[in-house]
Amino acid sequence: MDRLKSIIVTTDASGARQAVRENLLAMIVDVIDMSTTLESALDAGAYAVLGCSPDYSRAPVPLDPHKIGREAARLARETGQGIVLVTEPRVGTDEERIARCQKLVASLEREKVSIDAIVPNLGAETPKLFDMKNRVIVAVTDTGGVAYDAAFNEGGVVFIGTVARTLSMRGMEPARQAVKRAKKLSREYNRGIAIVAASRNSMEDMLAAQFIANLLIGGQGEEE
Repeated sequence: MDRLKSIIVTTDASGARQAVRENLLAMIVDVIDMSTTLESALDAGAYAVLGCSPDYSRAPVPLDPHKIGREAARLARETGQGIVLVTEPRVGTDEERIARCQKLVASLEREKVSIDAIVPNLGAETPKLFDMKNRVIVAVTDTGGVAYDAAFNEGGVVFIGTVARTLSMRGMEPARQAVKRAKKLSREYNRGIAIVAASRNSMEDMLAAQFIANLLIGGQGEEE
């Protein structure tokens, strides 16, 4: 395989947005828990996974949960099933969780797509709470969701990666899966990759992003 065009590590929603402006693919790394939750959803057979900002965010970049909602609805229509929302707080009621994502909910209602379940953002444990097979999963979270939203709103190709244990992967497997996904998309779009630590205040995200970058640079995760 040809070497990747470029690989950078950046942070936060502002870094995700700038990466897309530079024509890079954006991998969102939010280890605890958004990207780990969504990777686990893919383990469970999810059709597609997306991130989204809650209604209110202090991120200094444009965000648009309505746009995420339209994309989620488009994907859901391909499956004929409803949406599963992953939201916060981790400990709380569904009413508390859905209160934080009314913009997304309004968009889904306009698109006439149902919400099948609202589940907390718990990483590897989340898919055990509801059957996610062939469903579209949207994670509405303060860091990973915001970074994803910022990149998507800028028109970017956005995806997720993690290094943490997922529903069915252990050890190095999650990181290698992130690398494989990044290489596949890099070939498909002929672009470099920005690995985005969802929060510069999270040492887990920072270390994980750098670890995945090192694997990419070192040629790990090649297809057999």
